[in-house]
Amino acid sequence: MAADPAPPARSRLGLYLPLILFGALALLFLFRLFTGDPQRLPSALVGKAAPATELPALPGLMRGGVAVPGFRIGGGDGGQVTVLNVFASWCVPCREEHPVLMDLAGALKGKPVRLVGLNYKDKPEAALKFLADLGNPYSAVGVDAGGRAGIDWGVYGVPETFVISAAGTVVDKHVGPLNPEKIKTFLMPAIEKALRLP
Repeated sequence: MAADPAPPARSRLGLYLPLILFGALALLFLFRLFTGDPQRLPSALVGKAAPATELPALPGLMRGGVAVPGFRIGGGDGGQVTVLNVFASWCVPCREEHPVLMDLAGALKGKPVRLVGLNYKDKPEAALKFLADLGNPYSAVGVDAGGRAGIDWGVYGVPETFVISAAGTVVDKHVGPLNPEKIKTFLMPAIEKALRLP
């Protein structure tokens, strides 16, 4: 009885091609996973006009006996450099980030920069307790209860931080909690860049 002939080279290639493609994709995925910075997700807004956003104040939030206002960004508000921090009381990384924001608020005193908070999909009483317990670093807090402003800003999740020039251009965006290293390597350079823009 004769031995079966060896399969043609073409059919062997067809057998291994899916494995080769899968291996190549797996290697690409691992390369991106370990070499990319997940906090530097691209944003379609960077370098463009900030979405015109006007949000109401968080009811009952006081600072020095005065109600903390909501805020307006974009739409020709003729403002100043703004650091917009998206936060929520239900966000664990926001709690981790909060002491850094308290320090940042102190560091920004006397500079033409405002730190504002966008309270994202939160209950007002929970947001008030969050800021009462941890302190309020923000000069203004806008309430985005339904998440509409978050959609306009392309928010992936909280916390996120945007730096906006006085002319209303989004200079940069950071996804995830800020820490002292990120303040030094990301936020302060972005603020300095925003201050130099017309």
